[in-house]
Amino acid sequence: MPEPLRIESGELTADEILDALREGHRVVVKTEMLGGVHEVTLRHDGSVFYCDTPTTLHKHEDEDGMRTCVMNMGYAKDE
Repeated sequence: MPEPLRIESGELTADEILDALREGHRVVVKTEMLGGVHEVTLRHDGSVFYCDTPTTLHKHEDEDGMRTCVMNMGYAKDE
């Protein structure tokens, strides 16, 4: 398994994040939430995309769902 890709929130575009996930990387995003700085882990198991946040683990069944999530949460920069 490739090393996790560690980024700051807004450092990469949604396409760059999705490319890294499809290549088998976990993407660890350092972001501000809940009054502090936290790490969110994004991953893809080959069929489902996952967002592991400090409060919950949620899933996206397709790239469009994951793209919407990373944009809405501010993990990706505007393209």
